[in-house]
Amino acid sequence: MNLLPDYSLLELASVREGDSVGNTLANSVAYAQHAENLGFKRFWLAEHHNMEGISSSATSVLIGHIAGKTHSIRVGSGGVMLPNHPPLVIAEQFGTLESLYPGRIDLGLGRAPGTDQITARALRRDGLGAEQFPEDVAQLQSLLGPLRPGQAVKAIPGAGTKVPIWLLGSSLYSAQLAAMRGLPYAFAGHFAPRLYREALKLYQDNFQPSEQLQKPYSMLAVPAVPAASTGEAKYLATTSYQRILALFRGQPLWMKEPVKSMDGLWNPAEQATVKDFLGLQLLGDAAAIRAQINELLASVDVDELMFTVDIYDPAKRRHALDILNETRGTDAP
Repeated sequence: MNLLPDYSLLELASVREGDSVGNTLANSVAYAQHAENLGFKRFWLAEHHNMEGISSSATSVLIGHIAGKTHSIRVGSGGVMLPNHPPLVIAEQFGTLESLYPGRIDLGLGRAPGTDQITARALRRDGLGAEQFPEDVAQLQSLLGPLRPGQAVKAIPGAGTKVPIWLLGSSLYSAQLAAMRGLPYAFAGHFAPRLYREALKLYQDNFQPSEQLQKPYSMLAVPAVPAASTGEAKYLATTSYQRILALFRGQPLWMKEPVKSMDGLWNPAEQATVKDFLGLQLLGDAAAIRAQINELLASVDVDELMFTVDIYDPAKRRHALDILNETRGTDAP
């Protein structure tokens, strides 16, 4: 019997239909502050581009804003999509953040563009893509490490800060790389649930100790809709269903109000696709979610769970964290 893992949050700064980015980011601050008060460990922001309805594209800027409005919770990227950026720029940005908020900044790295191919080409330097990812990770590790004699290119700030680097993934590739490099690993089960067992086991079985990490440390991201009752949770979950449906249809991703029924909004094939996307979704009241977490942890060993909570009403979204918090302190199989 093991204690439940630590709890953390992933944020996309989702914009409610008709709302402003300014209000959205103010709600994100209040959400992070509430998580901090409840003892959540991390608050990460995801990098996405050219997506109407998601306002976390300037990820490092938002990390600094959230860190400046909180006191103890770790704030980081979940993740920075490294093919979009020169490693030196990221080292300087996160070295600056670490200098401003010592011991509170995480650098999660992904190898996808976080957008469509046209926008990826607009972002990408010299046509480099995911194939450059291992070399870019190594360069970042070097830039954030101690200065070396004769080092020509230096991240100032950045050098010597040793900002913790995480690798993020939704397949087996980053699990292998994280294990080989001795880095912590986070699996994106909130949108790619199929390979989470295989990826986490591959990472843990093949982990090589490093200067940053002596033993494997893993996190699993999952979607959650906590509510006062299972009936209310099912109603609130229709916000997520509408957004994912819009994603598959290539439509704007505004966060929409929940509806009493999805009938007429999707066809059976779309319903199956959306439910598959949310295969690891936790839904219900505290007792139901606690049982679902225990069932999940019976099949996988992780150090942290990172929740995405896609609820339309900001107050209900903050209250959902209270309900999640009620599930802590229990034993998992």
